[in-house]
Amino acid sequence: MTQRRSFLKKISAATFGIGNLAALRPVFGYSVNRQAKKPVVVSTWRHGLAANEGAWQILSAGGSALDAVEAGVKVTEAEDNLSVGYGGLPDRDGRVTLDACIMDEKGECGAVACLEEIMHPVSVARLVMEKTPHVMLVGEGAQQFALDQGFEKQNLLTEKAEKAWKEWLVEAEYKPIINIENHDTIGMLALDEAGNLSGACTTSGLAYKMHGRVGDSPIIGAGLYVDNEVGAATATGMGEAIIKICGAHLIVELMRQGYTPQEACEVAIKRISKQKNAKDIQIGFLALGKNGEVGSYALHKGFDYAMYAGDKNTMTDVGSFYR
Repeated sequence: MTQRRSFLKKISAATFGIGNLAALRPVFGYSVNRQAKKPVVVSTWRHGLAANEGAWQILSAGGSALDAVEAGVKVTEAEDNLSVGYGGLPDRDGRVTLDACIMDEKGECGAVACLEEIMHPVSVARLVMEKTPHVMLVGEGAQQFALDQGFEKQNLLTEKAEKAWKEWLVEAEYKPIINIENHDTIGMLALDEAGNLSGACTTSGLAYKMHGRVGDSPIIGAGLYVDNEVGAATATGMGEAIIKICGAHLIVELMRQGYTPQEACEVAIKRISKQKNAKDIQIGFLALGKNGEVGSYALHKGFDYAMYAGDKNTMTDVGSFYR
């Protein structure tokens, strides 16, 4: 009889855990959820405004979220702003290496890492998804694939970026600066009129990194994850910290369990806050639910995101764990 009562208690506890997720999940109250009617596109940082414009041209015409996110982040990849893609700050050897990934509503995905001399890594990533049996190509292999697909080599190191690199070489001190070096990434999520989600993430990586370093941006489940039944998430900031918790996947799985996009982002940031260098790095998460609900949260102040919905393209400052 005693064993039977113990067994029933365990069953009851398990049932409570499954059926009362809403009561159990933490609510930090730092930010307010935003909800928009489809279509909607969101992207990280202020350069997301121009990227959203590119995506909106497709979404507003009834186009797919997949086409929209590719077109959107390509805007940022082509800008000469010491950031993503062309003109991005190089690694410590003076080489511009690019990482990108893309994921569609079917769960298909593609990525490239440590890609050199190719203007639009996100488009190469899409071709990896659509034309190969693989998910990720890296380095020389990624470049050769791009050339085989008709891309042309281009010098991505601008005079401005080269000048900054040479100035850095004087002391060669590697010390990422919160809310400065994180701007080398753009993550974008879109929900189209058909109700389908897609996402893309592209970066030139941390300035003056070791050659061959790859962060979270091209890694499915870390810098980007899409589940068309639930929602999507993307990340920006110190990639090593994001990889350690599989950030984007964690957020989407929390959403599947009943957390709102906002709550899921807050839980992920709280988890990163336990890492030993949390006070010295910046992390920002951005999530989009299947119903158009948006959530975002950061480790430190200074992160923002752009949102285009209802013919308005606006910026939002994001709440943070450390105030």
